[in-house]
Amino acid sequence: MVDTGFSSFDTMVDKANHILKEIEKPYGWPKERRKQSYAALRAVLHQLRDRLSVEESAQFAAQLPTLLRGIYYDGWKPAETPVKMHKEEFLERVKRDFRYSVDGGTEQLVHTVLTALQQHISEGEWKDLKAHMPTSLAAVLPDGPAPEAPREKPEKPASEAPR
Repeated sequence: MVDTGFSSFDTMVDKANHILKEIEKPYGWPKERRKQSYAALRAVLHQLRDRLSVEESAQFAAQLPTLLRGIYYDGWKPAETPVKMHKEEFLERVKRDFRYSVDGGTEQLVHTVLTALQQHISEGEWKDLKAHMPTSLAAVLPDGPAPEAPREKPEKPASEAPR
């Protein structure tokens, strides 16, 4: 946990770090490669944002954790949206913005990022998001509600451990 001295900021940073870790986990990226997971998150968020209408973009962004909302809106030109693109162009634009090579290719990277984000978006908004995408691009978005992350059971003290 981060300690900025201001609990609201600590919570925002922790939520952002949690999402970055969820992106890193499938690739086995260590914390030292955090810039890479951030670059993936940023690339996907920006292309998603640019594909949506202003109204749909605002509805989606409203559900993002606060720091991610800032990343999402950074550099946005609402007058130039939505950018009409299908799956191939979307993936190409993400690849252009994410300058690292990655196992599984760009489509898998996009799916990984969206799966991490989906845990923070309501089921209704996620369905709405998919409905506003062309069929080919909607296929890249994970289906249904995000699976809940398994909760770790607290370890029992040695005195309570089974013998």
